[in-house]
Amino acid sequence: MERSALDVATRSLARRDRSETDLRRILARKGVADDDAEAALETLRASGAVDDRRFAFAAAQTLARKGFGDRAVVFRLGREGIGRELAEEAVAALEPEADRAATAVARRGPGERTMRWLTARCFSRDSIEHAMAAIAEEEAWELG
Repeated sequence: MERSALDVATRSLARRDRSETDLRRILARKGVADDDAEAALETLRASGAVDDRRFAFAAAQTLARKGFGDRAVVFRLGREGIGRELAEEAVAALEPEADRAATAVARRGPGERTMRWLTARCFSRDSIEHAMAAIAEEEAWELG
């Protein structure tokens, strides 16, 4: 039965990188016995196909590129089965949240709508205020 568990896990990984917890959930949904699932996961860990650290850092980078704030990234990584400490380590490796917020404001334009968008994506209040102030200063400088 281990071969079947390994096949299920490998097919899941072929679609996209996954955390070990996510693979464990998939194997359980497919009715794979715990012992067989553990053996398959051990094989995948040993081969490097499953690596929660690599997954966390790559997923954090992707979420940040999609415009999510630090809190949203940590939350989504947790939902994928990544522990809080590793999720926070992955977030710490990202471009600072305030800089990402400033990039979003520059791209979307300053204003209430952009502030709501950043808030909905869990950017901190400080990052939003810093980004809005930086854009306002830049525009004032260009006009002045």
